[in-house]
Amino acid sequence: MDYHERLPPEVAELFPDGGAGRTLSVTLPYGYVVWPDPGYPQHQPAKQPAFWISDDPVPCALWSRLRAEHHASGLWPVMLEDTTQPWSMGQIAPEPVDEIDNYNADAFMAEVWAGWEEPAADVTPFGRYSPGPAPPGELQEDPDVLAGRCAEVLGERSLGLVPVARGADTLAVMGWQGARHHNLWTAPLSAVVRSWEDRFGARLIGVGFNTLELSVAAPPTTFRHALHVAAEHWTFCPEIILQGPGTLEGHAEQICGSNIWSFWWE
Repeated sequence: MDYHERLPPEVAELFPDGGAGRTLSVTLPYGYVVWPDPGYPQHQPAKQPAFWISDDPVPCALWSRLRAEHHASGLWPVMLEDTTQPWSMGQIAPEPVDEIDNYNADAFMAEVWAGWEEPAADVTPFGRYSPGPAPPGELQEDPDVLAGRCAEVLGERSLGLVPVARGADTLAVMGWQGARHHNLWTAPLSAVVRSWEDRFGARLIGVGFNTLELSVAAPPTTFRHALHVAAEHWTFCPEIILQGPGTLEGHAEQICGSNIWSFWWE
């Protein structure tokens, strides 16, 4: 049986209450907490650090062990790319987790879609009006078990630990800025990922300077369903269409049955 201990002091610092009642049996590598840089343009006054990061890349199997203890630790693990910046430089802009509750996937999608007078990509068959969120997928296996396998695909990276109740909230709480040119705030993107957690068994596993990787346990398995999901991806991250197949139909073919969704912004 694993022996659970109180969180290490440097990790407990992430919580306003000092991590009271939270435990962890996994021995963590050396690392440090990340505070927002006071000189960063999007900085808001912070009362505690945003997240913890390991000094060096770690074996991807550690992600699964830490995710399994999320219920006890309150820490969501994430495999981080591009560790020199922005993480070590504090170029982050954390947003209150409560802010995520002010958004939902349906409204976000409709607002973004309505903002495109002439879509830059072929959005056949939807045209001028947003189709709204796609129906849920059918779970193929346990989302957390699948997430562990998908994390192994990412290979060794630095490890981040973020104090959140669910993985989707990581983006806003850690102050990720990778899609800022597309959407001014990160909270709406966390709201969309929350919806994907609920409808598609998605789990946030990897974050880079301007990239995201999600495991997906209930992906669309028909072209029609995948096409609807592709419309959501178009509003969430236009680059994967514009710099990819150029059409929703082409993207739908790529994600049909896929257990990993990858996004990048420029």
